[in-house]
Amino acid sequence: MKRILILGASGLVGQQLLQQALAQPEVQLVIAPTRRALPAHARLLNPIVDYEQLPEDAEWWQADAVLCALGTTMRQAGSASAFRRVDHSYVLAAARLAQAAGTPVFVLNSSLGADQRSSNLYLRVKGETEQALHALGFRSLTLVRPSLLDGGPRPDSRPAETMALCMARLLGPLVPRRWRPVPTSRVAQAMLGAAMSGSAGTHIIESSGLHD
Repeated sequence: MKRILILGASGLVGQQLLQQALAQPEVQLVIAPTRRALPAHARLLNPIVDYEQLPEDAEWWQADAVLCALGTTMRQAGSASAFRRVDHSYVLAAARLAQAAGTPVFVLNSSLGADQRSSNLYLRVKGETEQALHALGFRSLTLVRPSLLDGGPRPDSRPAETMALCMARLLGPLVPRRWRPVPTSRVAQAMLGAAMSGSAGTHIIESSGLHD
């Protein structure tokens, strides 16, 4: 192995995926399409793309595995439709192009509580995205469902998330395992491990399984 395609490489989880993938000697090439250029690396291919107009004929869609950490929040997106466009439409558009190019493995960073029947928009969209990916029929599909992500300071302001992290750290082991914040490095490790193994079928890694 391997050619690894990372979607969302500039985000908190995506940065960890990029760092860990490039550190793997088995990974010959990391493909990371982004809107802005990433720091150069000898084994990194960094196409500059617009997710509204993804290139359908790019040869780099063919990889051994896709690691998807694309995502935003309602606050960042500005509306429900804009949020859905990123977390659902962009993800599915890229997944279809990768599958059409012959990529057999897809790993998604989803969310704890993802459910297409949820009354919560965020969790419902995450669940709908999971179901749509399952319907595409990848040989191997892994859905990683972390709780609150703990990855250090974010470039954008998220006061509610910051407060929740502070409370969780203060309460420590009193917080049920499935609700504890998950280090972004651990999420990336689980995603990369799933991509490297490429086990056939659909696999779900819940947040409680992301802790040591």
